[in-house]
Amino acid sequence: MKRTLYSTLLLLALAGFVPGCTDKFQEINTNPNAPVDVQPSLLFRKILFDYGEQMSYEAFVAGNLLGQYFTAIDFNLFDRHSLSEPQYGGNPWPFLYTNLRDNEILLQKARANAAFGVYEGPALIMKAYMAATLTDLYGDVPYSEALQGKAGVITPAYDTQEAIYTAAGGILDNLDKGIASINNYKGATALDGDILYGGNRSKWILFANSLKIKSLMRISGKVNVKDALQKVFTEGNFIKANTDNAVYRFSLSQPNNFRMSTARIGDYNLFIMSKTSEELLTTLNDPRIGVYFRPTSGKPGTYKGLLNGPDASKLSISLADYSFTGTIFREESDKLYANYMTAYETSLWLAEAAERGLVAAPAKEWYERGITQAFDYWRTTLPANYLTSSLVAYGQNGQNPVEQILTQKWLGNINNGYEGWTEYRRTGFPRLKTISASLNNGLIPARMPYPGTESALNTVQYKKAADKTQSNSINVPVWWATR
Repeated sequence: MKRTLYSTLLLLALAGFVPGCTDKFQEINTNPNAPVDVQPSLLFRKILFDYGEQMSYEAFVAGNLLGQYFTAIDFNLFDRHSLSEPQYGGNPWPFLYTNLRDNEILLQKARANAAFGVYEGPALIMKAYMAATLTDLYGDVPYSEALQGKAGVITPAYDTQEAIYTAAGGILDNLDKGIASINNYKGATALDGDILYGGNRSKWILFANSLKIKSLMRISGKVNVKDALQKVFTEGNFIKANTDNAVYRFSLSQPNNFRMSTARIGDYNLFIMSKTSEELLTTLNDPRIGVYFRPTSGKPGTYKGLLNGPDASKLSISLADYSFTGTIFREESDKLYANYMTAYETSLWLAEAAERGLVAAPAKEWYERGITQAFDYWRTTLPANYLTSSLVAYGQNGQNPVEQILTQKWLGNINNGYEGWTEYRRTGFPRLKTISASLNNGLIPARMPYPGTESALNTVQYKKAADKTQSNSINVPVWWATR
């Protein structure tokens, strides 16, 4: 009886206060110090920096384990290919969607207000770029229905990877639309917030066309891309020089520094040279080894790597016997770039396209050009005899030219997210190793698993996607990698 009386009094009291509250509800519940909108320039800068910073960190702690550049000596379930247990990194899904969401807001602002129209082209290019990263890692993902929470779509369907690449509103379409938007823009507003190109819209077109080359080549095993590739190549409006690279340079100090440069030394020293890196770099007598790694303790000029995926509970090693990562990732990290797209990548993509007969071009010239540009990118002098050495000379001494191209691309991409692993999944090159203590039955993963949040928050659509991948298996190839 008392509980009923108290409940009734409480309801009456609340009812009595309702009219007084609703009169000023919005005023009372609005923080006058919190922004409710953001200038496109600030949003644009945030997207570019946050994606680059986060993916550079992911490259170091996760991508370089899957790509077998580094080995993790402890806290290394990810290195042992238990990808559903990310530790230092290995769960790029949240920041990819966060930046895609912010980019969608930027795109909507550009289309809703003519004063912001200058941002439409770059926003479309970035949408294509980040969507490619997302689908390359996971396969089918929410795309056409994603980022529509305000419209009431909170359980978006998963689009097929093929549609994400080739359908209207997909990667290739958005690159074309982004280029057209830049070419058609006649306004006077500057492209502020552009930390890649300082507002130079013409260079965004170079970036977009290099991304077209990359995207077309990535799906070339499933789609006839020859005419489209030849068109881009013939027009020649892509990244050809390192001065046109889509990159930004880290600073030594916060807030624009490379994250691992200020990490605890114990965390930083968990990552050492892999056996794969040791063998490839030493076999080719590649001087970039001294940029990427440090000599073993007390042994100048000596580099030693460890096979990926050791069982830390059974591991007994002396770290002094192995090579830590180079000073460019720590003491000299202001020499490091967040990498979106470069001349050397573009050249090596074209070398492969030429070798496979997809563009009419001299494959050897683009191969050697790509290597030269990669050495310059890493501030390393190209030895006079490197391009003619027995294992590097194009197609000589029984070498497979495609494997040579992919190996050189791998060597240059140590700071480029998951690219080394992704290209291995597409081509099988370079030849990665069976890891030491695999938690995946000795198999190299073929895709990233969908995160647990999807099964909890997007249950019905997640189950459909999981069913297509053998219960979200990391061993089911993505569309462009299936043969």
